[in-house]
Amino acid sequence: MNFLAHAWLAGDSPADRLGGLIGDFVKGPLPAGLPADVAEGVRLHRAIDSFADTHPAFMASRARVPATRRRVAGILVDMFYDHFLARHWHEFHDWPLEDFTAGAYRLMADHGAILPPRLATLLPVMAGDDWFTSYRDAESVAYALDRMARRLSRPHLLTGSGAVLHADYAGFEADFRAFLPTASDFVEAQRAARLS
Repeated sequence: MNFLAHAWLAGDSPADRLGGLIGDFVKGPLPAGLPADVAEGVRLHRAIDSFADTHPAFMASRARVPATRRRVAGILVDMFYDHFLARHWHEFHDWPLEDFTAGAYRLMADHGAILPPRLATLLPVMAGDDWFTSYRDAESVAYALDRMARRLSRPHLLTGSGAVLHADYAGFEADFRAFLPTASDFVEAQRAARLS
């Protein structure tokens, strides 16, 4: 899952949402200075990623990615699912997407002292260009993937990969719709287990 899906799946808990948003930037053991509730949010992020990796619909989406790009299939599917969530946002949340994303950026800015350095550097651009809302547009997803390609040792794997979404748009969308409700149920079960 990418930023928007993690923020949405976190529900109403600011700590879970913050943990979901920073999760991809926190590798290995959790930093000692991370507040306990945010650390729980990072753990939830990791659990969601593990759940996604073994989910039949997510695996079907990965299989839709051409063999020449299979090494980056997870990145592509994460971005494509954020696109579908943004595109169909009104089906999943009562708030306008722009309000939700503004709140996510504000949450990160308000906790700048605990943001991983790379995310702290990205945040002004991310918020200024409203990346999360831009995912609603498939061309913006393609642009984001091309930007990400510049950071890879093998940029050709992501460059131009927005075309993969268009090649099987309906298939990826069907997979997303099969996946998201079960991911939401998984998160609720994780939350319930925390409280028991």
